[in-house]
Amino acid sequence: MIDKKIIKNQIKDAIDKILVKGLGKRANGKVRDWFVKDNLRILISTDRISAFDKVLGLVPNRGAVLNKLSEFWFEATRDIVQNHMIGTIDPNVMLVSQCATIPVEVVVRGYITGVTDTSLWKQYSDGKRTIYGIKFPDNLKKNQKLKKFVITPTTRATGPNGHDEPITKAEIISKKLVTVTNWAKIEKIALSLFQRGTDIYSKKGFILADTKYEFGLDHRGKIILIDEVHTPDSSRIWQKASYAKRFKNGEEMENFDKETMRLWFVSQGYHGRGKAPKMPEDLVVELSQKYQEVYEKVTGVKFTTDPTIKPKERIVQNLVKLT
Repeated sequence: MIDKKIIKNQIKDAIDKILVKGLGKRANGKVRDWFVKDNLRILISTDRISAFDKVLGLVPNRGAVLNKLSEFWFEATRDIVQNHMIGTIDPNVMLVSQCATIPVEVVVRGYITGVTDTSLWKQYSDGKRTIYGIKFPDNLKKNQKLKKFVITPTTRATGPNGHDEPITKAEIISKKLVTVTNWAKIEKIALSLFQRGTDIYSKKGFILADTKYEFGLDHRGKIILIDEVHTPDSSRIWQKASYAKRFKNGEEMENFDKETMRLWFVSQGYHGRGKAPKMPEDLVVELSQKYQEVYEKVTGVKFTTDPTIKPKERIVQNLVKLT
């Protein structure tokens, strides 16, 4: 287990934003900053963490874990689909190729769960039985395994204040967000990626309950995988060993993902509207611990940081090399 004292000492150095001159046009989303230079995108994973379409705090090492874990998964899935990763120059920084982003987020689910407005369980518990254009039977329970994987797409929010909205396959086609041919390819790719993620996570003692994929078109018009892959931010990841007992007892799963944070905010009565309460230190430490544990178990590599230099200073030093 990652030492809590070490993480507590790192909270003050958690990475909010990175500013470096000479790297091209700068932009930012909810949790990433990026620069565009010479047809390359320099992606910086910060320690900002978001839920309910809002940035809700900083979690030390979050950005590095997600960046390095995505690097692992990009390499582990190249045989299924090519991706935009060129390489990493820092634990928090990935160089990627520019592409035309497909304006749909492809969410694949193996279980019915979640507390956000776009989640299956939230809509199901509100009484809906046709969700994302898919019919679900009565009497399902929260966190129940579905008979087969389902794809529940959303619109792709842009900018730090964007909101994802549920959308159906028929709407994607009718609105010409994606061509019929490309959507068929994306569905096949997404299901293959999810099966790969499910298999690897299972071997490491986890359940991949659901995840989000984003895709783009490269300069040849070919579909490629972008953004992040199978991370605790983009996925719901559960402890495999305790699933059966907890599901039988109607208990929450042992989450190793952002759901830990979502559940805390919901317990405080916050669902994304109004002023958000501040995350307590213990929750921040728990999130950092869980993220690092997922990284270590999946990759087989110990997560380490250089204690002699602050993360922000290290990132800037490595970015300056690109100017």
